Amino acid sequence: MDSFDYPNFAKYEVVLGEGFENFADGEPCILGVDEAGRGPVLGPMVYGLGVTPMCKKERLTELEVDDSKALTESKREKIFNIMNSDRDVKQYFTYRLHVISPRMISCRMMMDRKGALNEISHTSCIDLIKSAIDAGINVKEVYVDTVGPKDKYQSKLQNIFKNLKIIVAEKADSKYPIVSAASIAAKVTRDKIVYNWKFIEGSKYNVKETGSGYPGDPKTKKYLSENCDKVFGFTSFVRFSWGTANPYIEKNCCKINWDPYNTNKTKSKLTGKRPALTLDNFFTKPPSSKKAK
Repeated sequence: MDSFDYPNFAKYEVVLGEGFENFADGEPCILGVDEAGRGPVLGPMVYGLGVTPMCKKERLTELEVDDSKALTESKREKIFNIMNSDRDVKQYFTYRLHVISPRMISCRMMMDRKGALNEISHTSCIDLIKSAIDAGINVKEVYVDTVGPKDKYQSKLQNIFKNLKIIVAEKADSKYPIVSAASIAAKVTRDKIVYNWKFIEGSKYNVKETGSGYPGDPKTKKYLSENCDKVFGFTSFVRFSWGTANPYIEKNCCKINWDPYNTNKTKSKLTGKRPALTLDNFFTKPPSSKKAK
């Protein structure tokens, strides 16, 4: 993910908690990182960074934070609303989020570069930590919910942030309140984005018909089966790079000829130039229906 310049649709959308910059007052802080929406074939993945001063970290328990998946939807929303509206809470907690769109996930995973989902997740986490440091926050400790082997991930982060205490753990969102708080911010934000999704492809698509986005959901299967265009495939709400999506593309979409010049006939013998292309050149010809005599 080095210095390659991705197209705009393959970059993060940043959501900033109110007062993020106010934590750059020199007070030592701890960070927590977690995500929401890693598994579904539909919708974005949201990475969350929570920030709290070390001297006030115990106050996070007053919010009754926990792993976002262990809380009811109404409880998560209540906590998130308090995070954003309570003046006292804003003195000891803020957040920063990366919204990673389905198009961004698909673009990075399908390029001829190292772009597996774990790498996308690691990069987002690293960028979130850097954003806190760059904002002038005095970061001392970072707690991260693991993606992939935790020891390898922790070593990776520790090599980048040599002066910080880094803890990568399984189920960190149920062990460390700062990670729980980040998890809630990410989860509620993702749910709102999905619920209010606007299809750039037109109004005929309805997000309420898509189901949960998980592979085993019958509504999701039905949506994928019935909304796969023969040429363009799925809408931008779907992660094309997901294995879940592949069978529908293989079954319903036209076969594409990625070598329209047919390398054996790249130039005309008469002119020495490549022939003009038509749209048909990019589609493979269907098998002949004539029976061999």
